[in-house]
Amino acid sequence: MKVPFVTFKEIEKELDGALRGAFERVYEASWYIGGREDAAFEEAFAKYCNVSYCIGTGNGLDALMLPLKALGIGEGDEVIIPSNTFIATALAVSYTGATPVFVEPDINTYNIDPSLIEAAITDKTKVIMPVHLYGQPCDMDVVMAIADKYNLYVVEDCAQAHGARYKGQVVGSFGDAAGFSFYPGKNLGALGDAGATVVGSRNADPKALADKIRALGNYGCDYKYHHIYAGFNSRLDEMQAAFLSAKLPELDRMNARRRQIADMYLAGIKNDRVIMPTVPDYAEVVWHIFAIRCDDRDELAQYLEDKDIATNMHYPTPMHLQGAYENLQIPKGTLPVAEEISLTELSLPMYYGMTDEQVTYVIDAINSWK
Repeated sequence: MKVPFVTFKEIEKELDGALRGAFERVYEASWYIGGREDAAFEEAFAKYCNVSYCIGTGNGLDALMLPLKALGIGEGDEVIIPSNTFIATALAVSYTGATPVFVEPDINTYNIDPSLIEAAITDKTKVIMPVHLYGQPCDMDVVMAIADKYNLYVVEDCAQAHGARYKGQVVGSFGDAAGFSFYPGKNLGALGDAGATVVGSRNADPKALADKIRALGNYGCDYKYHHIYAGFNSRLDEMQAAFLSAKLPELDRMNARRRQIADMYLAGIKNDRVIMPTVPDYAEVVWHIFAIRCDDRDELAQYLEDKDIATNMHYPTPMHLQGAYENLQIPKGTLPVAEEISLTELSLPMYYGMTDEQVTYVIDAINSWK
């Protein structure tokens, strides 16, 4: 049996009519940027996230960078991020001129360890950027309490967590703003690059912040040819907005199937050499990634590949050891938890459309591995 790491075939088959209809609607309208489709999706996604404002962006990286810029973050500032995440989180900070400050994750949840945040705060700290990694929400009560205590902004990285909930509250609605990626492989994926920033009510003036984010993403314009900021070109195009509008009503249903797959993995994998993910009581996980750990990760990955089971690694080299951040001069061994995860994490197949037979095949293969 062949099990890909991810495939979109089932989604495309089920939503074929809606996706083709979205294309035809935009094509017939002959309007491709900043039109009805963008406005409709932004309104729907803001409602889904239980926030007042959503601003479409060109990609998930910009969806994190633009709110930081709008909040005035820049050179000389520091932004606290987890040491274990995709590099886009750090790049969003770097593109403002600020410095990312890495805080180790909890080895059990892979998310930032809230008990370590306060020790990383300096007089230069302006923002905490928690990442709801792999689709699992961070412990937001603790994060928000620290932010309130030190008067810090919170910008949530929700790139992998569309629809995840912390104590019943959807992620993205806790902080001053939050960034989402709609890269095709995400739980809510476009058919190309796309992203969005949402603005929550924590900010003192959410409308002003949303207006500034939108302007920054549109060449710094508040209206045509009137440039009040040195902005960027990062807008959600009409075609991707239309595709996302077709998929959004199905997101909770598709996430529910991911949870069923995860439940099968959690109940079925019984190999002592494999460390399974931990789900706290507060978390409603959407399982963008199903991450296990194993001391012999590479051996296990090759074993599964030989059985036609595709896997991935998230992420094989931690950010502080990447060439992009050698200027921070963080030696190997400084962030041991992130380094441990990078050496041992293995992502199993997880996608909507995966059959019970395929899940069982993966489980049996892992349990048979000696």
